[in-house]
Amino acid sequence: KMDQLMAGMPPGAAGQAAPKEPSDDGKLIDLTKTKLDASECYARNEASGFPMTNLFIGDTRLGCKSDTDEQLILHVAFNEFVKVHSMKLTEFNNGANPDENPTIIKLFVNRESMGFEDCDDVEPTQEFELTAEDLKEDAQPLLLKYVRFQRVRSITIFIEDNAGGEISALGGLTFFGRPVAGTNMADFKKQGPE
Repeated sequence: KMDQLMAGMPPGAAGQAAPKEPSDDGKLIDLTKTKLDASECYARNEASGFPMTNLFIGDTRLGCKSDTDEQLILHVAFNEFVKVHSMKLTEFNNGANPDENPTIIKLFVNRESMGFEDCDDVEPTQEFELTAEDLKEDAQPLLLKYVRFQRVRSITIFIEDNAGGEISALGGLTFFGRPVAGTNMADFKKQGPE
């Protein structure tokens, strides 16, 4: 019987464990490094000199700032469905302007094209009241309500308020989680007449 099972294996595979897909090992990965779909990410009310893309490069001195007031929308899209476990927000430039630190943020899962009115009208998936300590470089990531973040294609972050500054600023943003097995969006073909 074992010979029959091994007949379908490639040469040299007998006696070796089949390599596991990264999505099946249960380990958390940095989703913003490996699963981000940059073409689908956007921000609303971002300052042109401090765009959202700065959040993912690892230098908190660059970061992202809001433009005309303290509110900011950051829409993060992934290239496949993911399970999101936690999120790390880092203060701008090691806290050089603590009054610009976000204090109230709301997360919305799988909502496309959200504007500021939508953020007021739609029930958030999760809401956080942040302290300055939550945003420190060495602070632990913020745990998400894991049951609500099981099949995530995008997360919209609404920075509603800050610690009193004219604008809001973030130095970094990271999501931790893992892929949902077998959902690479690039594999989906557009259906319809050619």
